[in-house]
Amino acid sequence: MNCRADMLAKDMSDLEEDEDLEVFSKKLLLTDDDPAANSPSSMLNQYQPDEDERQTGGAKDLLVTVDSPESRVTAIETFIVYRVVTKTARSEFDSCEYEVLRRYQDFLWLRSRLEESHPSLIVPPLPEKFVMKGMVERFTDDFIDTRKKALHRFLNKIAEHPTLSSSRHFQLFLTAQDFSSRKKPGPGLLSRMGETVRAAANSVRGVKSRPQEFTLMQEYAERFGCRISSVDKVSRRIVKEQREHLDELKQYGPLYGQWAQAEEELREPLNLVARCVERCGKEAEERMRHLSAVLVPALHDYALYAEVLKTVTKRRDAIQADLETKNEALASKKSDREDAELEKEVDALADRLETANGALKADWVRWQSNMRDDLKWAFISTAEKNVECYEKCLAVWESFLLSQRRDPVEDAG
Repeated sequence: MNCRADMLAKDMSDLEEDEDLEVFSKKLLLTDDDPAANSPSSMLNQYQPDEDERQTGGAKDLLVTVDSPESRVTAIETFIVYRVVTKTARSEFDSCEYEVLRRYQDFLWLRSRLEESHPSLIVPPLPEKFVMKGMVERFTDDFIDTRKKALHRFLNKIAEHPTLSSSRHFQLFLTAQDFSSRKKPGPGLLSRMGETVRAAANSVRGVKSRPQEFTLMQEYAERFGCRISSVDKVSRRIVKEQREHLDELKQYGPLYGQWAQAEEELREPLNLVARCVERCGKEAEERMRHLSAVLVPALHDYALYAEVLKTVTKRRDAIQADLETKNEALASKKSDREDAELEKEVDALADRLETANGALKADWVRWQSNMRDDLKWAFISTAEKNVECYEKCLAVWESFLLSQRRDPVEDAG
């Protein structure tokens, strides 16, 4: 075995450390004489996505963090409370820092109040209330951690919104220590059912002269929802399959070590293969962890956003449908008194529709920009992590191959 192969074989025993692996792949393998030096993946690894590119504004004046989940048990229920820490420089807050405890139903209250106060704005979605089949069980560490991160993203989306972040309901949520006694109850079940029935009736009846831009919005929401929901489902299935593959990979490496004990002449290469499999397993685990933490949450959030888009366009249509109904009623009235009352209602609805149109158009543009930035960053970050992990695995297996090469002079002798 030549000197270089001896050196590589020695370094294989130290592959537990990332620093050794980096030296391995960059200084020993990727030389001018090595074909791998011109590998496209090596060039791709030079690209580093800059998270600063995602920042669309200057320094934030409202920072919110959700952390430290704790289980609470009462006589009638078990639930999780989360710590919500707020740091702000805004003048409407009495202090620059707050720390409160909130449970999931408090987040539901906040979102409901924001939708009620701003029906024409795209209010960020919350994670689903109930666990779907095939997902982790409720109250497990994985589930709680996943929900905590989703609630964190929810609050920060609101904090970044130019209108929602100034809501008095949002301020109350972030600051009130006696929140349960200060929050006002939302619409009752009958009221919500009534709104649902009216929205359904307006949907069936439709509007007669919807502006084309809002028709395009509805069509976009339908297409976007179908496509991203499919990608979201497949991505989560891939993570599940990768987790199963990783579990098998963790059993695979030690088998070579056991085999090496029974094969004296193959002991060295078998032990090296065992270390290679173990190291690649760690890289696969890191890649899966990154996928679960970055791409999958982004896709799932925007799959939930698709339903929000459909709902907000229906609310706009409901206002226009009411206006058209009042206009028809006004045309059929003969009494001057009835005309005057209906004219007031028509004028009020016309103003409300104009306000809703303007708010939705502006928020739609803002949402699309944020969506593209978020997904683009998730795709680039995931691609960069994939290349990084694959290149490390490539370096591991290349080192094994080089360690097994025999010196031609030695073979001739």
